[in-house]
Amino acid sequence: MVQSKSEFDVWDWLLFGAMLAVSAGIGIFYACIGGRQKTTAEFLMGGRSLQLVPVAISILVSFMSAILILGTPAEMYTQGTQYFMYMFGIMLAIILASQLFVPLLYPLQLTSSFEYLELRFKSKAAKLTGTTMMILQQVIYMGVASYAPSTALEAVTGFPTWATIITVGVVSTFYTFLGGMKAVVWTDVFQAVIMIAGLLAIVIQGTISVGGIEKVWSINDEWKRIEFFDFDPDPTTRHSFWSLLIGGMVGWTATYGVNQASVQRYCALGSLTKAKTAVMLNILGVALLMCVTCVAGIVVFAYYVEQGCDPYTNKDVSNSNQIIPYFVMETLGYPGIPGLFVACLFSGALSTMSSCLNALSAVTWKDILEPFLGKKTETQKTWITRILVALYGGAGIGMAFMAMNLGGTVLQASLSFTGAASGPLLGIFALGAFFPWANWIGAVVGSVFGLVLPFWISIGAYSVVGTPNSLPFPTENCSSSANVTAATNQTVTDTAAAIEGLDVLYTISYLWYPSIGAATVVIVGLIVSVFTGLTPKEEVDSRYLIPLFDRIFCCLPGSCRRRLRCHIEYEDPDNIKAENDVEFTVDADQPVIVPIKSEKYRENMYSKNPIGGISYRSFRGSENWQDNPAFAESEAPPSYNDVEGTAVQMAKTEL
Repeated sequence: MVQSKSEFDVWDWLLFGAMLAVSAGIGIFYACIGGRQKTTAEFLMGGRSLQLVPVAISILVSFMSAILILGTPAEMYTQGTQYFMYMFGIMLAIILASQLFVPLLYPLQLTSSFEYLELRFKSKAAKLTGTTMMILQQVIYMGVASYAPSTALEAVTGFPTWATIITVGVVSTFYTFLGGMKAVVWTDVFQAVIMIAGLLAIVIQGTISVGGIEKVWSINDEWKRIEFFDFDPDPTTRHSFWSLLIGGMVGWTATYGVNQASVQRYCALGSLTKAKTAVMLNILGVALLMCVTCVAGIVVFAYYVEQGCDPYTNKDVSNSNQIIPYFVMETLGYPGIPGLFVACLFSGALSTMSSCLNALSAVTWKDILEPFLGKKTETQKTWITRILVALYGGAGIGMAFMAMNLGGTVLQASLSFTGAASGPLLGIFALGAFFPWANWIGAVVGSVFGLVLPFWISIGAYSVVGTPNSLPFPTENCSSSANVTAATNQTVTDTAAAIEGLDVLYTISYLWYPSIGAATVVIVGLIVSVFTGLTPKEEVDSRYLIPLFDRIFCCLPGSCRRRLRCHIEYEDPDNIKAENDVEFTVDADQPVIVPIKSEKYRENMYSKNPIGGISYRSFRGSENWQDNPAFAESEAPPSYNDVEGTAVQMAKTEL
């Protein structure tokens, strides 16, 4: 028996409030214990000592936002099961990211993923190009991730849009500001549990109401919703096997491999093996979330077939993203369950917002501010990163209100920009990692073209073509069946008009945008590199390159793989990390060369006589190394003699 309700009761508010209180409490907890987030390394990277499973979950929910919770069931409801194949594209992306980009970036122990671009291309311009694209993308995405679910909640539950935006922004900023990376990771774990619980409540109750999963499947099959393998090679087909698998793979390889939120998390683990495992575990998480959300869509469709009326065509809701909240309020009217669902949506929005805030503060500090403010004390640096969190939190809230006030076209443009930006970000990393002769000019010019082209196509798609048509819906018990029939017939007329000329470009499926962006960066980048002077391959450290054929075609004979990689010898990533972590003993009476010009240069460019044959770039005392005036200079002095005691254990760590 289903129970409906039109508004929250006390149990709903208690459960929803408890979710917000626990999220904020985790931030307070990590602000008061352990390292208390007193250093940038602790605040931004969790001291690089986080646990494997929490990091894996945090990576997962950082990108599985409230948009997924509402959008995936709505897609399955309106367009059928074809979208389910997208899950396999994501899984392939996870495998590629863990085998290609994690072994590239983890051994470098970066805080900002874009530091790699400066190391590889020896250019701040290349680094700042990636940083700028990422900042614009993340600020816009924060606004969209906060605004999109708020409209659905207001329309169905009456929860005000402005209240959703402010709540998500303030709570996520609060616990990220206080607890840093550790608070974000553990809050993500808590919120993941809430998300799964809310989605399972929908699936279980809906399945019971319809009469079992077999009946759900048969109803969807009867209404021609069951289709998985559309092998149409036409790139203008909205969803096909190829666009979902290959297009999805390229887009999500950028997300899991080079996105700052992902890199920041897997670099906070204790070993390369753990970093790769954390990313690979997302295969299980993606399978769970995608299966539950996809099943939710077909379950809700089967329920409304049984009712004989689709709420969208009956104008009970204004868009398909409101169908799931409408279903919850109509069928899950038990005490606390609507509150659980709203907590589920808020958890998705909070996890995305906090991950964006943490990532934005990291790249802004490391890539933009640190070169100018690097002489500050650790306490001052940490407060600067906290202030950045607050500023970006305000920017995210402001962006959400802009999306609310400026209307649909701007919101669509914002979504297009965030999608189109992932391709060129992958492209600039691929250009540097796979093509040793590419130079920084090619990287910068290619990135600009790689961003502009898919963004232009996506905007044109909205302005010229419009939204896709849906499959038929049940209308026999609706109050406006005549209008529904007219609308169904109208779709044939709309699509009959021939699309010619440049407009054909605008019909390309949105799933190909990341591929177009990445390919444009690589092709344009290589062409520009040829005309501006190729980089000699011997000038590029092999640590900044990916041995593609060794990783993908590891079964080939060694001689064959050597020719394929142009006879470049690559160092084992595990050895690179081991070299960075080596500990050594220094006699206090011996002068020691101290190379601290920049954490970005791994080699000791100053050391003439490395102790024990170890080439190292940083030197720390056990306690008060920050207070020594030698470390206040932009370049290291020729020696360091004032180490207390006769011998001190030193670790080769980052400054």
